[in-house]
Formats: sequence, structure tokens, C-alpha cells
Amino acid sequence: MFLLAADAVLTLHLAFILFVCLGALLALKWRWIPWLQLPAAAWGFFVELSGHLCPLTDIENYFRTRAGESAYQGDCIGHYLVATIYPEGLTRSIQFVLAAIVLAINLGIYAWLWRQRVRRKHRG
Repeated sequence: MFLLAADAVLTLHLAFILFVCLGALLALKWRWIPWLQLPAAAWGFFVELSGHLCPLTDIENYFRTRAGESAYQGDCIGHYLVATIYPEGLTRSIQFVLAAIVLAINLGIYAWLWRQRVRRKHRG
């Protein structure tokens, strides 16, 4: 059961990372998304910039340890997703680049959304 919980947290972690990076696109359909996505993006930016670990990492490792395994070994989800979330050779310099990517993607998406809304107001 603990291994299943660890895999669920890992999957949630990947979903959160995708939401941080690309969740602004959901604002095309739902206008309330920025109220969730902007704080999530700020958190992702902070984690990468500060070098802190996301609390989901600690939760996942807790469940893996309780399952009697070392973190990120032996299961299908861990095999495919861990390298994406925790790439080998991750350095502070790479984390700064990742933080800049998170910021640039979100600024670009929100700037585009803002321009679309301004154009609609001017048309109608």
C-alpha cells in the first residue's frame, strides 16, 4: 500500500510540474485558472531558484521508505517518471535555467492571453 501511495505522489508531482509550466493554457477555457496556476508557478519558480525541495519529494520518499524500498527503484512509474522529475546531474545552474524557463513560459502564455482579451474588448 505504501508503494502505491509513493507512486501516486510521484504522479501528482509530475502533474503539478506540468501545471506549473503549461497550466496557463487552461486559462483559454477557464478564466479562473490563473487564480490557481499563478501561485503554483510562483512556487515552482521559488523551488528551482532557491534550491529547496518540493514537499511532495519528502512525502514520496517517506512512502517509499515505509514500503521497504529505496526511493525511485523497482516500479514502473518510478522507472519512467523519476528521471523527468529528478534528472541525473541536476545542478544549481540547471535549476536557475529551469526557473527561467518556468517564468518565460508563463509570462509568454499570459501575455498572449492578455493580448487576446484586449483585442476582443476593442472589437466589441
